[in-house]
Amino acid sequence: MTRYQRFMQSGARDGGPERGAGVITRTKPQVKKPSLYRVLLLNDDYTPMEFVVHVIERFFHKGREEATRIMLHVHNHGVGECGVFTYEVAETKVSQVMDFAKQHQHPLQCVMEKK
Repeated sequence: MTRYQRFMQSGARDGGPERGAGVITRTKPQVKKPSLYRVLLLNDDYTPMEFVVHVIERFFHKGREEATRIMLHVHNHGVGECGVFTYEVAETKVSQVMDFAKQHQHPLQCVMEKK
């Protein structure tokens, strides 16, 4: 007798379960959206505006016009948002900006905060 014949004989053809067979259920995994973090530049009286624009263009991939707008917001309000990212990306961006500023001997500060 073939497997198919045994299967049909067991009552499976009528939708009945085969003897000894368990029911397999699939649960849909719960996917949680990651927390987001704002990356902020802080104003200081020493870092040149052109350097801040360069940083925004280089690390946050903003165009010249948008980078200038963000830099002016930082200058006028003391702080400005460069982007919103997952924790790991935000942490990397902050580190890159701080290292770059330090290499060029500027006191520019970059921080992240939970959105």
